[in-house]
Amino acid sequence: QVQLVESGGGLVQPGGSLRLSCAASGTRFSSNAMGWYRQAPGKQRELVAAITRGGNTNLADSVKGRFTISRDNAKNTVYLQMNSLKPEDTATYYCNAISLTGRNYWGQGTQVTVSS
Repeated sequence: QVQLVESGGGLVQPGGSLRLSCAASGTRFSSNAMGWYRQAPGKQRELVAAITRGGNTNLADSVKGRFTISRDNAKNTVYLQMNSLKPEDTATYYCNAISLTGRNYWGQGTQVTVSS
């Protein structure tokens, strides 16, 4: 059974940083494309960042220059480094995995609140 467990969320002041982690189990992690999505209250879930099996990355325009996605296949973990956080980054952040067969898996989410 595939499990994705996010951690690292919390309350941070504007301009601050957080690093989210997503630990995967029950899957051949290195074969998965991984991503981070977020959903703010009353809004649709949106893609924030993605990283392919080969390590190529894609970032939403709203976070380019501030966020970085990376993966450590030895630790079965994907990270989202978030710098220069803004109040509009406040959301629940979800980890996503896409297997070679195209199946989608989701974590439970971790809350990020940017507020003074």
